Amino acid sequence: MKTFIKVTEIWIPTKDRTRLGFSAGLYGSLHEFRVASEKESFAYDEGLPGKAWAAGHPVVLTEFDHSYFKRTKSAKKAGLTCGIAIPVFSGEFIMAVVVFLCGDDQHHAGAIEVWSNSVEKNTELAVIDGYYGTLDEFENISRGMSFIKGSGLPGQVWATGMPVLIEDLGQASAFIRSSDARKAGITTALGIPVSVVANQVYIMTFLSAKATPIAKRIQIWVPDESGQRLVCQSGYSKQNDELAEMFETISVRKGEGILGRVWLTGVPAIRNNAEVAPVEGRLNSMLAMPVIDDGKLKAVVTFLF
Repeated sequence: MKTFIKVTEIWIPTKDRTRLGFSAGLYGSLHEFRVASEKESFAYDEGLPGKAWAAGHPVVLTEFDHSYFKRTKSAKKAGLTCGIAIPVFSGEFIMAVVVFLCGDDQHHAGAIEVWSNSVEKNTELAVIDGYYGTLDEFENISRGMSFIKGSGLPGQVWATGMPVLIEDLGQASAFIRSSDARKAGITTALGIPVSVVANQVYIMTFLSAKATPIAKRIQIWVPDESGQRLVCQSGYSKQNDELAEMFETISVRKGEGILGRVWLTGVPAIRNNAEVAPVEGRLNSMLAMPVIDDGKLKAVVTFLF
């Protein structure tokens, strides 16, 4: 089964914190692109990771040709056509930039959106950037919509300040675009609060189709009432198996496994197939991404590929 996202990377500050260097990545069979990427680094405002760092919010690049993307030749050879960079900050300081790279072909349906308010419409969220693969009609509908706080998926994320996962859009009254999503084949949606820059809120939404899901499994982990452990608040799985039930009984201490490491450091982490911690069982490759607000961890969102 193919996933909508073909490559996932994490770029972190170098020792002097003046550049972003390669930390980890999931490349599937794209070995040449991985080799080219591992040698790269980015200054502030340079390349896709550097642009997200300088902007302070997510950046979507739908065309690599004649752009600031530094690895265009290698990316085109690998069949990659679009990049999304999501910065992770603690206060004003960059912790990491997560990059997703997608391929644009007729078999890849799904969407990744950036929602934000504006100075003129401070109380409404609208799409300011996005990648929709082959979903042209759904893109047109989405770009014409806006949401107030608490309304729709972006509005729910804005109101709660927390990630929100909707597993079955066909049954979700909270997802205002549900009928349009059904027509486009989209079944699952995830919203994540990313950053606030000068009173502008930025929220990512990941819309997943059955044939090419964003990821095979998505989970939201949050600190429990004691603040001592992470517990799985909600999750989606493309595969119907007993793992979902298993996660309901698992809790993770700070520093334990990939989830605990993200909680301890505030830095996103990738675990490939070869690095399986006992707590995570038989899982595939994983990206674990923190949601940080006011210097505190609110949640960890995991994508399994």
